[in-house]
Amino acid sequence: MTVLRSIAMAFACFSSIPMPQVPWTKSNMRYLMAAYPLVGVVIGGACLLWICLCGRLGMGSFVRGAGLALLPLVVSGGIHMDGFSDVVDAQASHAEPAEKRRILKDPHVGAFAVMGVCGYMVLYFACACELGERFALLVACVPVASRGLAGLAALCWPASGKSGMLASMRETARMGVVKAALVLQLVLAFAAMLFCAPVVGGAAIVAAFLAFAWAWRFSVKQFGGLSGDLVGFCLQVLELVMIAAIVIAERFL
Repeated sequence: MTVLRSIAMAFACFSSIPMPQVPWTKSNMRYLMAAYPLVGVVIGGACLLWICLCGRLGMGSFVRGAGLALLPLVVSGGIHMDGFSDVVDAQASHAEPAEKRRILKDPHVGAFAVMGVCGYMVLYFACACELGERFALLVACVPVASRGLAGLAALCWPASGKSGMLASMRETARMGVVKAALVLQLVLAFAAMLFCAPVVGGAAIVAAFLAFAWAWRFSVKQFGGLSGDLVGFCLQVLELVMIAAIVIAERFL
C-alpha cells in the first residue's frame, strides 16, 4: 500500500490528473520519486495517441505539432514550466547565486520569464511539426527518459538549500530503492528508443546526456546547487533537446 500511495502522491504532485487524497506523511513519500517517470509514461501515451489520431484523421503537421507541444503542459499541469520560467527570470538578473535563489522564490512573473517560455514553446512547436509519424514511439519515450534523468538529478546533485519540497523528498526517500527504480526505468526508456530507431534514438540519448551534464554545471555555477525550480528547468531543457535531436538526426543521419 505504501508504494501505491507514493504513486498517487507522485501523480498528485507532478500532474493535473485527479488522484485520491493521500496523507502527506514521510512513509507515503518514501517511493514518490521512483514513480516520477510513470507520469512521463502517461504523457508519452497521450502524445502517441495524438499522433495516431492526427494520422487517422489526416491532420496536418501544425495540428499535430500543436498537440505535441501542449499535451505535456496539460497533463503535467505546467509545474515544470513554472520552474523553467522562474529560472529564466533569475538568470536574467545576472546577480550572485544567493540573489538568484531569492528571485526563484518570488511568486511574480517577470518579463524575461514570459519571453523565455514563449521562446521555448515556439522552438518546441517548430520541432514537433517536423516529427513524422514513424517516430511516434520514439517521441513517447522522451517524457519518461526526461523524468528518469531529472529524478536522478533531484536525488544526487548538490542542493542549494536544506528546506523546501526537494529537501523533503531527499529526507524521506529510500535512496537505494528509489535510485535503482529510476535507473531501471531510464534504461528501459533508452532501450525502447534504440529499438524504435537505433540511429535517431541514439542521437537523442547522446543529446540528453550532454544536456544533463550542462544542466548540472549550470545549476551549481549559477545557483549554488539544485532546487525544485531547477529540476523543472532541467526537465524542460532535456525534453526540448531530445525532440530537437530527433528532428536533426532524422534529417542528417
